[in-house]
Amino acid sequence: MQSNRSAPSATVIPVLSYPDVRAAVDWLTAALGFRERVRIGEDHRAQLQVGADGAVIVADRGRDGGSDDRHLCKIRVEDVDAAFARAVEHGATVLEELTTRNYGEREATVADPAGHRWQLTQTVRDVAPEEWGGLSFP
Repeated sequence: MQSNRSAPSATVIPVLSYPDVRAAVDWLTAALGFRERVRIGEDHRAQLQVGADGAVIVADRGRDGGSDDRHLCKIRVEDVDAAFARAVEHGATVLEELTTRNYGEREATVADPAGHRWQLTQTVRDVAPEEWGGLSFP
């Protein structure tokens, strides 16, 4: 699978929404040992790493959904077009059509029959976070 400096390398990446991104990052790093790897705006998102291959994205709740919509799981796949077609064929509700992002990922978001949100993502090119306004940490 192609790597991208703008995206975590883990296969499954929870996206957790918080009312205060910076406070959540501070707590997760201090209490659980996460390390911030990419910051997207001061209060929009942050990508955190833990251990050798663990990852989580902390997102601003105001931008990513209300109080009943606090999480999403990203799944890194080899062929996002095929994975998206398969999910739809099996009854997934399309929440966001396939889109190629400026940060090097091609993504689509679906909901399963229970309403859980899944974002399917494939790296299409390696992009430094600074190229689209992010900030990376060594």
